[in-house]
Amino acid sequence: MKKTLAVALILAFAPLVAYAGAPAPHKGGIEEKGYVWNAQEGEKIEALKLKGDAKNGKEAYEVCGACHLPSGSGRPDGTFPQLAGQHATVIIKQIADIRGGLRDNPTMYPFAVTLSDAQELADVSAYIQTLCIPREHGMGSTDPALLKHGEDLYKKECTSCHGVHGEGDKAKFYPVLAGQHYKYMLRQVTEIRDGKRRNANPDMVKIVKKYSDKDLDGVVTYMSTLTMPGTLCAEKKGGKKK
Repeated sequence: MKKTLAVALILAFAPLVAYAGAPAPHKGGIEEKGYVWNAQEGEKIEALKLKGDAKNGKEAYEVCGACHLPSGSGRPDGTFPQLAGQHATVIIKQIADIRGGLRDNPTMYPFAVTLSDAQELADVSAYIQTLCIPREHGMGSTDPALLKHGEDLYKKECTSCHGVHGEGDKAKFYPVLAGQHYKYMLRQVTEIRDGKRRNANPDMVKIVKKYSDKDLDGVVTYMSTLTMPGTLCAEKKGGKKK
């Protein structure tokens, strides 16, 4: 009962704290000379060294579920990403970047700072990683020509980092793309291309900065069709994987 009340109070007042209290910090990112992507320092490194407790993380995730939903499926309209099944390393990095002012996300910031320390960050990330990826998610265009164009771009320039099935790479902090919402990915890739995602990987910027809007639409449309074998919720019913 106390926990439920605490969560309700956090959800009600956390956004207000962000405006009434100290503003989110600002740390120089890709816009500054000498920027190092994924620098191994600070809270992120501390959390990565800890063993995340998914059971405790489930409790901490209650705050996150208000936007990302209890299932971690987010919103197909792209306002909130699909988190379920994401690599814990990626979740730790992105939340640490938001908390540290390297990634600008005024909506997420007041909720990210409710995590008490590096251990709770490791715990909630471990829990999110255990959630199965929903089969249903926001998809892009069904235009076969656009889809083929996007597939060609993805297979030529994206698989080396994000994998054939969109599985990413937990050791290199490359995110899972499979099951992610089209509109969310389109917004993020566009911001990376246009220099607005300050914690972006320069290697990815080099690739997408030459893309037209049509190119971005095509590659993201194709990305939205990717699935990771054995990770979809429907494939885990009865404890069996197809």
